[in-house]
Amino acid sequence: MLLVGLIVGLIALVQQPVSAQDTESHAPARTAWGDPDLQGVWNFATLIPFQRPDDAEGRAVLSDEETAALRQERLNQQDADRRDGGVARDVERAYNNFWWDYGDEIRGNRSSLVVDPANGKLPSMTRSAQSKMSERRAQAYTGPSRSWLDRSLWERCILGFNSGPPMVPSAYNNNFQLFQTAEYVVILNEMVHATRVVPLDGRPFLTKNMSQWQGNSRGRWEGNTLVVETRNFRNESRTPYFRDSGEGTLLIERFTRTDLETLLYAFTVIDPTTYERYWTAEIPMKTSEGPMFEYACHEGNYGMFNLLAGARAEDEAETGDTSQEK
Repeated sequence: MLLVGLIVGLIALVQQPVSAQDTESHAPARTAWGDPDLQGVWNFATLIPFQRPDDAEGRAVLSDEETAALRQERLNQQDADRRDGGVARDVERAYNNFWWDYGDEIRGNRSSLVVDPANGKLPSMTRSAQSKMSERRAQAYTGPSRSWLDRSLWERCILGFNSGPPMVPSAYNNNFQLFQTAEYVVILNEMVHATRVVPLDGRPFLTKNMSQWQGNSRGRWEGNTLVVETRNFRNESRTPYFRDSGEGTLLIERFTRTDLETLLYAFTVIDPTTYERYWTAEIPMKTSEGPMFEYACHEGNYGMFNLLAGARAEDEAETGDTSQEK
């Protein structure tokens, strides 16, 4: 009961994202049934750093000159057409800039996507979370993969590395399409075509023993803002932002159309098993210039087969045993 009370209190504290005070001034178009119309294809690629750089300490908004310098620095960091660093680094970069889509803007002169805590950085991790992270890193580099279960969900084409939730900018396919009816909202990600169907009718969440890859989502309207709460994540769905899906793990997302071309996406992570406190990030998304494309994950992809075939070859060389079970 104490944990439930704590969670309810945290939800009350984060009911409005830090920068939300100006988002209700825009009067969005309405659907035929009267809800704000958020439909369309939205692009969330951005050069805004996820956490605030140390040299921007204390400044949530930068000057035009500082923004231009940060933009150029970010472009240089992500330039895969460079040939410095030797042969190994050149191979690791894999693709040139044609294949990447990190974005090219720092909208609003923002210094970080994280807006709470006020320093623009993620809060400290709990001791137990740090210990588990160290264990997982050690396990990940002790040898070849024994099976597909040793590989990440995005390598297995179950979830995209930026599809979330929460949706966080990454290397490419930073697009999602939002559909609406009076009873549901559908969030379709371009990356690995992950789809969430979010009921708006006030139905209860699934019971605690029923977990899902993208969690269990329920939505509601608060003024012009669509609020989506998600819980019941699978532990395998861990990301850099969710580590373990304990009883208190909750994601609160807010979608607000601030003008014709902008959808402000804010999300708050309440994960007491991982972080010392809740935290919030905001991403200004813009209307996409193109349609959504199919992400045909594993279509003609021999990477997983070759990776596991290599492990089986090593097994055979060492023991003569090529079975999956060890």
